[in-house]
Amino acid sequence: MLGTMKPTNSIAKAVSHKLKNISRTPLSSSSIPKEKVDCLVIGAGVVGIAVAKELSVKHGREVLVVDSAPTFGTGTSSRNSEVIHAGIYYPPNSLKAFFCVRGKELLNKYCKDHEVPYKQIGKLIVANGLSEIPKLSALMTRGIQNGVEGLRMMEGYEAMTLEPELQCLKALWSPSSGIVDSHSLMLSLVGEAESHGTTFSYNTVVIGGHVEGSQIQIHVSGSNAIANWNGRSELDSELVLIPKLVVNSAGLSAPAIAKRMKGLPDSIIPASHYARGCYFTLSNTKSPFKHLIYPIPEVGGLGVHVTLDLNGQVKFGPDVEWIGGIDDIPSFLNMFDYSVREDRAKQFYPEIRKYYPGLKDGSLEPGYVGIRPKLSGPEEGPTDFVVQGEDIHGISGLVNLFGIESPGLTSSMAIAENVAAKLLK
Repeated sequence: MLGTMKPTNSIAKAVSHKLKNISRTPLSSSSIPKEKVDCLVIGAGVVGIAVAKELSVKHGREVLVVDSAPTFGTGTSSRNSEVIHAGIYYPPNSLKAFFCVRGKELLNKYCKDHEVPYKQIGKLIVANGLSEIPKLSALMTRGIQNGVEGLRMMEGYEAMTLEPELQCLKALWSPSSGIVDSHSLMLSLVGEAESHGTTFSYNTVVIGGHVEGSQIQIHVSGSNAIANWNGRSELDSELVLIPKLVVNSAGLSAPAIAKRMKGLPDSIIPASHYARGCYFTLSNTKSPFKHLIYPIPEVGGLGVHVTLDLNGQVKFGPDVEWIGGIDDIPSFLNMFDYSVREDRAKQFYPEIRKYYPGLKDGSLEPGYVGIRPKLSGPEEGPTDFVVQGEDIHGISGLVNLFGIESPGLTSSMAIAENVAAKLLK
């Protein structure tokens, strides 16, 4: 028999306490402890944190956020270019286009109001061959259709006057593009959510769920128990959470978690694809650029581009390396290979020199690796964000977020608005 709703702090403490103290012997379904919660957010990346902040601050809901990692933002949210995108690349009327343009507005305001470090430094998207100029024009048309303001086509000489180390035939200038300190952003969002009753339970893995009557029940276990799983026996949940509202914002593992929710139609869960991307930094030299420099987009990404952090350090990347063979348990625990392979620098030099011919041999140093949660594979073309509510899967109080890759950071607060609207309509 379940008790009445406890305050979220009590729930989070109960989760942590029970996962530490429950016996590791297999449990029968009748003996598994259960806890009621108001709102459960799965995943403490920037989107999950933004959702928690939206629900708790704006709507007064009690929110519990669970994540398998020991802290927030350890996956895609901390392994990206930290760019505030303008909304140029995405098809008109797509979720990516809408969320990016709206999200940029919300993000800039939030950073200004909460003193989160960010800077609107502008971006040049460059064409280096005659065949790329029509593609550049198409990007400008698309950006204008999406409501991006201030876009302007530049001749090569004008762009190279703005950036003397640059080489290009033409460039598209996007003045509203920028950069943000993603860790500071997430730290601020976490603090604001916590001050409004949200609590975070780390080292807590969602291993599945089921629908019972009109309620969805979420099965969780401690990260250590999952890490020690032998791969043969049935995964045992150590605690069952019974939330009124659930948001699956688990990023790389969101589809795997959805597949383990009994009662959720398999047909509505998209296939997972993973694109690994390396970043390299520029060593022992002053930054050659003051603005973001992007080539024409490639299949699977936006091309090996130049981004700057707020300290002025130059980063080049990411490239695209499709990886496979990832089953659900490693994805639950973010057990991906994040090592930078130095030999990939050989592929970076010729790509970068197309627009930065002054790049010297030996000047690239390994930076970091990020992995994008894709919904399409090699040569399949780009896909949109997927935000699934009851109208799609038929389960009240559940929203699934799939394929939240770039521009997920920029879009995070707009996605949170949309999720709250779906849940609280």
